Amino acid sequence: MGKSPHPRLKEMLLYFKCAARVPQERRIPMNYITVDRENSTTVDLYYEDHGMGKPIILIHGWPLSSVSWEKQIPALLSAGYRVITYDRRGFGYSSKPAFGYDYDTFAADLDKIITKLDVHDAALVGFSMGGGEVARYIGTYGTRRVSKAVFMAAVTPFLLKTSENPQGVDGSVFEEIRAAIAADRPAYLSRFLSDFYNVDSLGKTVISDQAVRLSWNIASLASPIGTLDCVLAWLTDFREDLKRIDVPTLIIHGDDDRILPLTATGIATHRTVKGSRLVVIEGGPHGLTWTHSRQVNRELLEFLWKAE
Repeated sequence: MGKSPHPRLKEMLLYFKCAARVPQERRIPMNYITVDRENSTTVDLYYEDHGMGKPIILIHGWPLSSVSWEKQIPALLSAGYRVITYDRRGFGYSSKPAFGYDYDTFAADLDKIITKLDVHDAALVGFSMGGGEVARYIGTYGTRRVSKAVFMAAVTPFLLKTSENPQGVDGSVFEEIRAAIAADRPAYLSRFLSDFYNVDSLGKTVISDQAVRLSWNIASLASPIGTLDCVLAWLTDFREDLKRIDVPTLIIHGDDDRILPLTATGIATHRTVKGSRLVVIEGGPHGLTWTHSRQVNRELLEFLWKAE
């Protein structure tokens, strides 16, 4: 006769049997926040909440996830801050719906996170596309729960070239990007990340092949629909949002940013946000949170301390 199952094994089997009977919406882990619904499924955002002290919310860029804050999180935690990160819808561990890739929705998602976690006196830190969330959130919801704003290599204030925005980028460029993503998203991501980190000049010395590959792995798992639709979101005009910012604001940008050139973004954002401070990282590419993390962290912490 065979031996009876080990008591611990029986306990585990019973757990999984019971868990399988629980409706999906009741089995959402505690570190997911439901922000929307699509047909029979919920739209859930993955977040992490670490440390104590004043809260800092880190908002990642396209086409990465909150994992991209790897170089900043330990420094902020060591300095005594509460660090909250989350994955934008369509990216990282968050749900990947077929809709909602616009800044009004992104700002609403952020508001639901801030409200659910009951965050007050927060510093909002947005990298690249994440800077748009910072601007649109403040422009829409104000600064009742926000005490500081940080824009790192951000997409603000307005990328599209128009008659009254001649320093912008021609609309045909964004159509070409969308066409390249639709034709071969993995191949486009490789080219994009090469310019993201200025691999031709910084590769193997400032950033390793493995670190670039990590970014590609993260980006490749993002929603194909979200990856494509976000390109249209880049054309959002944030100028009025930025004018509503009434808290201390820091802008960090590299002078060798090939994705969002300093003049059209960082300097223009600085001119739009009254009283803001602009820090230009010499030789910094778009992905300066990794390549120039020590300088970025030093400037970020100094700003947070002075703005207390």
